[in-house]
Amino acid sequence: MSKRKTEIEVHREAPSGAGAGEGWPSFLSLRNEIDRLFDEVGAGAWRGPLSRRMQALMPAGGEGAVRPAAELVECGAEYRVTAELPGMAAGDVDVKLGDGTITIRGEKSEERKEEKDDYLLSERRYGAVQRTLPLPPGIDAEAVTASFANGVLTVTLPKSAEARQKERKVEVKASA
Repeated sequence: MSKRKTEIEVHREAPSGAGAGEGWPSFLSLRNEIDRLFDEVGAGAWRGPLSRRMQALMPAGGEGAVRPAAELVECGAEYRVTAELPGMAAGDVDVKLGDGTITIRGEKSEERKEEKDDYLLSERRYGAVQRTLPLPPGIDAEAVTASFANGVLTVTLPKSAEARQKERKVEVKASA
């Protein structure tokens, strides 16, 4: 299989107001962590089709989307977001920045029809994924780039010059 790399356009949204959404990512992170801990405790009467893990597989926001695996890592002068989107092409993926978050959406559809004298085979597959991640402060939104290769989306988020200047190395001393 050949490795293809395709550039993806990144859409930028204007903030909806001063301080919009501040604090929510930390509350959502806390809720997700508490739900994860309860899910790991074991099967009980409370665990069932309405658990958070099952909700993650159900349609999100009425759009029929599930959450793809994604990670955000710091790499020197930039942050890098990678998301697994198997079976999709660059044209199926949409990336948006806004209000301190990055939203990755992907949708694919596949249709196959085979007709012979004695049978008809018709298959349709549709799928949508969506993931929104909070971004650290100090991102240079105008320099964000995205690429897609082998089912993996990579979004590069360079740090702003101001954010890089604020960084400093802290010396670690051994205790006696």
